[in-house]
Amino acid sequence: MVTKCYNISMGQPFLYGAATSAHQTEGNNVHNDWWAWEMGRPIEMRSGLAADHYDRFREDFRLAKELGHNAHRFSLEWSRIEPKRGRWDKQALGHYRHVLEELKKLEITPFVTLHHFTNPRWFAERGGWLRSDAAELFTRYVQTAADYLGDLVPFWITLNEPVLWSSLAYWQRRWPPQQRSLIKFNRSVHHLAVAHNQAYQVLHRKHAQTQVGLARNLVAYQPASESWLDRVACQTVDWWFNRRFYNMTWPQHDFLGINYYFQTKIHWETKSFSIVQSDTQGERSDVGWTIAPDGLRQVLESVRRYKCPVYVTENGLADRHDKLRADFIRDHLRAVERAQESGVDVRGYFHWSLLDNYEWDLGVTPRFGLVAVDYKTMSRSIRPSAYVYKSIIEQARGG
Repeated sequence: MVTKCYNISMGQPFLYGAATSAHQTEGNNVHNDWWAWEMGRPIEMRSGLAADHYDRFREDFRLAKELGHNAHRFSLEWSRIEPKRGRWDKQALGHYRHVLEELKKLEITPFVTLHHFTNPRWFAERGGWLRSDAAELFTRYVQTAADYLGDLVPFWITLNEPVLWSSLAYWQRRWPPQQRSLIKFNRSVHHLAVAHNQAYQVLHRKHAQTQVGLARNLVAYQPASESWLDRVACQTVDWWFNRRFYNMTWPQHDFLGINYYFQTKIHWETKSFSIVQSDTQGERSDVGWTIAPDGLRQVLESVRRYKCPVYVTENGLADRHDKLRADFIRDHLRAVERAQESGVDVRGYFHWSLLDNYEWDLGVTPRFGLVAVDYKTMSRSIRPSAYVYKSIIEQARGG
């Protein structure tokens, strides 16, 4: 079966590419809150040079071009651009302009993320996303980025996975500042929603034709049984984590960015009066995540109600030995096709990730890259699955 995704409404080529984020690949982001937090962890769990993408981006983009990619998603590092409150680093802005110029030269369409989990240290130390002026400070950074870079950016992603970030920072206590407070969780989510809405307006005032969205990680929730308790519990969890943020930010979306990794079963436990989540059955990645391609179709069809163009802005797995990735890509692109056939206007797919990278609190052990990175020498080598992805792209283009 040939996997051939297409653009339903515009008659334009489907965008195939991969994604990265600044802190996970650039290295030496010394001015953000994650770097400060890492200093209290074992040295093997620190980002350090990461994949040294800051200095090797041209080499990495040439590899993406060699692999047939016509789009690439990456993020700006706010703490490089504004290392101290109100002080703008022209050298950092110039660097990101060079990044965008290189993508333009290679005819690779950029999707630029403005916030991918990390915050400037000065911002975090004064309360971060709990402060009432958080959105205002973020919007000022967005305006600066638009001023210096906006003429080269057709697609902006304001925030990456804001609800997940708030959950891990203020409920699950896995990520800095590692607190547990429902009030703080909700406050940070609210301020992130306001930040997106304000950033959307600023970006359109600066560049009217630019497309602005955000990247949400949507979980494919399923009731564990057909009981009405499990079905209601599933609907409740789906609203809380998948749909509520859209309600807070609609209609400030020119497109929807969907990150998909998980399918989860939901059960109402009467004895403990609580909702219990459990994994679905299937093969697992190196970090234990179940591989469930049909969940991607499910979440894509769930956003059909918004009648908005959709891009799969992240989808991938940790697979050090590259045994599962080729079938993973094939199966998930077939899920995209099925969603398109049901009427979802899916216009692009970004595999996570282009490069092996620093995987947050899991360190550098998980290997998500289409391109392997030797962290001792920083040499790159293309994995076999990346060539499978290339062949899918070529078939889709009639090559």
